Amino acid sequence: MIVLRALGALLSYPREDLRRALPEIAELIRTSPLIAPRQRQDLLALIDDLGNGDLLEAEERYVELFDRGRAVSLHLFEHLYGEGRDRGQAMVDLKNLYARAGYELSTRELPDYLPVVLEYLSCRDLREARELLSDCAHIVRRIGQSLIARGSRYAAVLQALLVLAGEAVIDAAAVPCVTDRMDNLDRDWFEQPAFAAEPLSTMSTTLPATGKVQPRG
Repeated sequence: MIVLRALGALLSYPREDLRRALPEIAELIRTSPLIAPRQRQDLLALIDDLGNGDLLEAEERYVELFDRGRAVSLHLFEHLYGEGRDRGQAMVDLKNLYARAGYELSTRELPDYLPVVLEYLSCRDLREARELLSDCAHIVRRIGQSLIARGSRYAAVLQALLVLAGEAVIDAAAVPCVTDRMDNLDRDWFEQPAFAAEPLSTMSTTLPATGKVQPRG
């Protein structure tokens, strides 16, 4: 399941170490049977984008995309709770899950950060990883739709995760484009979380972050 770690890396801040790892990530994407042909093509296009041009510009694009609006936040609990008090307890529960699995956080990222979740799942078996991705597929879909609306190649990662979860991919043609920097989704999300009324299911006890873990098998 190392391909999940590769997908998580593609969603991470594009530092120089990520750029150096892109050839290895590209090879994983090309050879993994878990990546569908259409998503493989789009992921490789994203990798080309990340590997070319000025690194500072890539960093600025990343910040502008992921740190300027809540609709594309990679922190999953923000989509469930917004700034509600339940978010803190969910973080504690998630950290406890990591501890029980032998997963030791080693970054400053919050445990619900999607690249962290994917690294954790990369150390679990395929059945469990698919179950957990299915639990949060509605959030993955919402983020993917927001990325497609912004014309971002990062949407390819979310589409690949939906396929891995056994879900239908997003119909990009049906997603309206965003013209303003802060679109209607972001304006709405400043008022309330997108999925406030939805139960956590098993997700509140099954998600993760970049750290050390004893892999299964």
